[in-house]
Amino acid sequence: MAQIIETSCVVAGGGPAGMMAGLLLARAGVDTIVLEKHADFLRDFRGDTIHPSTLQAMDDLGLYDRFLALPHQEATILSAQFGDESIAIADFSHLPTRAKFIAFMPQWDFLDFIAREAQNYPNFRLIMHADVDDLVIADGVVKGVKAQTLQGPLEIRAALTIGADGRRSSVREKAGFTPTDIGAPMDVLWFKLTRRTGDTSEPLGRIAAGKFLVMINRGDQWQCGYVIPKGGFDVLKAQGIDVLRSSVAQLAPFMADRVAELADWTHVSLLTVTVNRLALWHRPGLLCIGDSAHAMSPVGGVGINLAIQDAIAAANILAPTLARKETPSTAMLAEVQHRRELAVKLMQALQVFIQKRVISNVLAAQDRPLPPPWPMRLFQYFPWLRRIPARVIGLGFRPERVRV
Repeated sequence: MAQIIETSCVVAGGGPAGMMAGLLLARAGVDTIVLEKHADFLRDFRGDTIHPSTLQAMDDLGLYDRFLALPHQEATILSAQFGDESIAIADFSHLPTRAKFIAFMPQWDFLDFIAREAQNYPNFRLIMHADVDDLVIADGVVKGVKAQTLQGPLEIRAALTIGADGRRSSVREKAGFTPTDIGAPMDVLWFKLTRRTGDTSEPLGRIAAGKFLVMINRGDQWQCGYVIPKGGFDVLKAQGIDVLRSSVAQLAPFMADRVAELADWTHVSLLTVTVNRLALWHRPGLLCIGDSAHAMSPVGGVGINLAIQDAIAAANILAPTLARKETPSTAMLAEVQHRRELAVKLMQALQVFIQKRVISNVLAAQDRPLPPPWPMRLFQYFPWLRRIPARVIGLGFRPERVRV
């Protein structure tokens, strides 16, 4: 027999959207349970970028200083390097926020921090190793979820169910939602290489004909993303790991004596890039947020921050009703989608434009010189233009502030 628990809100998924929603709702007096299918948060190559919009939320919550006491790296400038030429394309130092930089922090540290803060509230509960595999539905209304745990089947009945279980969301599937695929012409290979004293500290995109490498400073390591054409991993694997090593050494010559750390393909993780979104994020008793509602491209590293903005908006709109132990109306759920949907659409449109007009051209430019595109030259001649991409990347199109 399944154990049955009743609460005001159950959140499926302990990623950035789910954990932030759990913290904000519990803080607002809502009885909240978050279910995470894994035993811990320790997984590599998840989104590690904490943008100024998220740091502003930490400040709103009074957690800014404690959060930034965790090990992290900061970047005020984002640059792209074409051969020997480096161009600064985003300058965060002018943002109208307390944090005028991007912080790079392992996602597990971020999630552990949010979990610790949420557990200070007696009405918050985090259940690990709880794999949500079905919804509880009565008369067309979602009444909660069913999950498998180490202790056996678990059924949680709630006034509201939030689906925050990622781009392969089981909640979304069980709700009968099918996302619209917007398209992504690329995938990304993630791996780590040693970072040494004397290496540059700035995150950097390194670009040459047919090759695109992103390098993120993680203290004693570089977290590297090597962009490949969509579905091209098997072709690259057939060519051998030496081809990848050679490409990395060409793009970042100072790393040439470290590429041997890629001993074989087990040191490489494939991210299959997906860009999609739901036409409808909700049905009675259920709201999808974050990647469950809209999977983002890794362009700009904004996915984690869009997810957190969804959670803030949902808490701002729904917490007062849930705190009264009432079920939010369909109109209130629609209000969350209405508030967040345009910002998501604009960001995805920008990501798709960059994928098609910049990244695809780079990957197709085999064996010929690849100078910086002329629009990027404008950032050299008019440094104030760097504030525009910084604003879009750092804050998004509709930044949310914590109101509950």
